[in-house]
Amino acid sequence: MSTSSGYVLALDEGSSSARAVLIDAQGAVVGEASSQIDPIFPHEGWVELDPFDLWDAPRTAILGALARARVDGSAVRAVGVTSHRETIVMWDRRTGAPVHNAIMWMSKQTDDIVREWSARGLDDEFRSRTGVRNDSFFSAAKVAWLLRHVPGARERAERGELAIGTPETWLLWNLTGGAAHRTEPGAASRTGLMSLARAEWDHEFCGILDIPTSLLPEIVPSNAWFGDVAPGILPGAEHRSVPILAVLGDQQAGLYGEACLEPGSAKNTFGTAGVLTVNVGPRPRTLPGMCSSVAWRFDDDVTYEAEGVVFHSGQTIQWLRDRLGILPGAAASERLAESVPDSGGVYLVPAFAGLFDPHWDRNARGGIVGLTLESTAAHVVRAGIEAMAFQTRDNVDNLRRHGVTIPLLKVDGGATRNNLLCQFQADILGIPVARPQGLERTALGIGHLAGSGAGIWRRDEIAGRWHLERVFEPRMSEDEREERYAGWLDAIASIRTLPPRRTRSTTDQAASSAAPGTAGAAPVPPSTALPAGTTPTPA
Repeated sequence: MSTSSGYVLALDEGSSSARAVLIDAQGAVVGEASSQIDPIFPHEGWVELDPFDLWDAPRTAILGALARARVDGSAVRAVGVTSHRETIVMWDRRTGAPVHNAIMWMSKQTDDIVREWSARGLDDEFRSRTGVRNDSFFSAAKVAWLLRHVPGARERAERGELAIGTPETWLLWNLTGGAAHRTEPGAASRTGLMSLARAEWDHEFCGILDIPTSLLPEIVPSNAWFGDVAPGILPGAEHRSVPILAVLGDQQAGLYGEACLEPGSAKNTFGTAGVLTVNVGPRPRTLPGMCSSVAWRFDDDVTYEAEGVVFHSGQTIQWLRDRLGILPGAAASERLAESVPDSGGVYLVPAFAGLFDPHWDRNARGGIVGLTLESTAAHVVRAGIEAMAFQTRDNVDNLRRHGVTIPLLKVDGGATRNNLLCQFQADILGIPVARPQGLERTALGIGHLAGSGAGIWRRDEIAGRWHLERVFEPRMSEDEREERYAGWLDAIASIRTLPPRRTRSTTDQAASSAAPGTAGAAPVPPSTALPAGTTPTPA
């Protein structure tokens, strides 16, 4: 291990908060802070984020982490950036002003475009070229939506005046004072615009989708130099260059942080969404029911991954707390669930925005089945916790059906503090579940990669930084395991028989709320409608 001095700053921006983590040369976290990000719901099914929040939140977190560590910004030797993916921001290259709110990964406002592309026969093109689906989850349709609905966006894009990016690209732009418009192959592979095999933008496919490639950031390796932090962002570092030396998508950073460096190694992150990610080696492997993406590119070496995403994992517990009001707080879920021996035959299927991997049925809606007069809030909460594990099993079983064996599952994310969840996950999978020391592997992963670029430690030392906190061995009998899982599959089948929910189309919604003279255009929120020449002001 290196004895070099200095610190690494890891920025981890999620869907609901941004976290800054300061790591010393021995790999210990010496300071961290987070700042909340609140979603915006302009219409039913739409979910957006204020781009200024996406920049102000990490700025606030940076100041908090430095203050808690009592470290001056001049001691920071490298910065690493990771963020949630698929969300799209579009901004003016000259002023840095966003042209609209960021469209979040879970938003459904692009459904009409997805259906249009499907009718053109592009579903298979998406899968074969990019490894992802033609779906509103991914970024391509969001870019097309902005070009169609923001007044003047198409013309300005074709003149080269606008830029787009997923959140890490927007952070890089602001961190470097507008000097860097870059991304890396892992995040780019989630847009539906990148050639998976070549790990570069697919210009031909962008033309088919009518998306100007002048909008796109430069793709560089995940461990490249992405630019230097602009003066005024790191207090005390105004007279020295602090390089940004690593960028990864959040799930890729978690895979690296969990030291899943060999083909077949896997982790499941229990965050707002739940994501099973498996290292599949140096060649892409597209599996039915899952997406294929780039895990990372280190210099000239590309590693690929297969992903199974479920939208509502930890968010299920938040829903029970905030919408049903049967939990005083998320931390109380384990205690309440343990007050009953099992879920009493109750299954909660959290398909609030449809079913995702491996089922992928966006018309499905959530349901609670198996209720009796004896069912209590504790049974429902326990069913919600078990749903998180059942959804992981769906994706693990899909891998097994296609010849991918996972002997052990590493887990991370705040929800894995719940011992009941981890034990039930092991029980329902029939394999050990390993929980590491330090559950925020995403920030630690990107921090380590940045530090290796600065020469603080070697890249392969990440394996030695993964330490087991507890392993959960399966206790459930095979008969009970399969009986419980069969009940889950029955519950999924029952919600898929419901008729599709009838709502106004997103086009109608946009048109009804458009400003006069901009028929069909979505309104630009006042916070992003800035005068010409105005630049975003740091918090």
